[in-house]
Amino acid sequence: MGATPSRADLEAFLDDALSEADMARVEQALRDSASLRQILQRLMQERDRGEHSLGAVWRRHRLTCLGREEMGHLLMGIMDDDQAAYFRFHLDVIQCPYCHANWADLQERQQESAPKVQRRREQLFTSSVGALRRKS
Repeated sequence: MGATPSRADLEAFLDDALSEADMARVEQALRDSASLRQILQRLMQERDRGEHSLGAVWRRHRLTCLGREEMGHLLMGIMDDDQAAYFRFHLDVIQCPYCHANWADLQERQQESAPKVQRRREQLFTSSVGALRRKS
C-alpha cells in the first residue's frame, strides 16, 4: 500500500479485507484528508446503487467463506481433507477477517465448553448406573 490509499485500498477497507496495520493506515489517511473522505463517500454511493459484477456479488455474499457449521466440522476432525486444506488456505493466505473472527469464536467456545461437557457426561453416567442397578 502506498502513502495515499488507492481506490482499491478504499474498496478493501470497506470490505474489511486489509491487514490491521493497513486498516489503521487507511483510517488515519481518511481522518487527515477531506478529499479522500469524499472519494470514499462516492465509492460508498456507487456500492449503494448496486455494483452487479460477478466479483462484487462474490465478495458481497462471501461465497468463498465456510459457514460456522463447516468450521465446526473441522474442529471436530470430521472435515474432508481437501476442504480442510482449502479452509487453511483461506485463513492463512487470504486472511479473511470474517472467517478469522468466526474461527476464533468457535475455538473459544469449544475450549469453554469442554469442562461442561465432561461434567455432563459424568452426571449422565452416574445417573444411568444408578438406574441400571435398580432394574437388575
